[in-house]
Amino acid sequence: MEKFHSSSHSVYKKTSEDYLKLSEGITRKTLVYGEKTLLTEFQLQKGKELPRHQHPHEQTGYLISGKIVLIIGQEEYQISPGDSWCIPGNVEHKAIVLEDAVAIEVFSPVREDYIHS
Repeated sequence: MEKFHSSSHSVYKKTSEDYLKLSEGITRKTLVYGEKTLLTEFQLQKGKELPRHQHPHEQTGYLISGKIVLIIGQEEYQISPGDSWCIPGNVEHKAIVLEDAVAIEVFSPVREDYIHS
């Protein structure tokens, strides 16, 4: 991963390296982060699921391609390219992948576990 850092900012240059396997058919890569936010790309394979989970971080996302079902609390949403979402911290959520998909998400505060893994 090629990153450029200065005392006030950082820039990430896209590569196909550094994707981490979360589960079968689900990978993620931390793209860039600062003091308050972290940007991550998820690659999601058709037929896979991100199980119901929660974390203290607010999570804001945008679907680049594919289709997913996003379940936030008890509400279910069909998500298509161009759709976006914001999940408050500590709210349970999960995703069901209907078509191969790519999503970009911002976490705040920074997810330390996404920096060091």
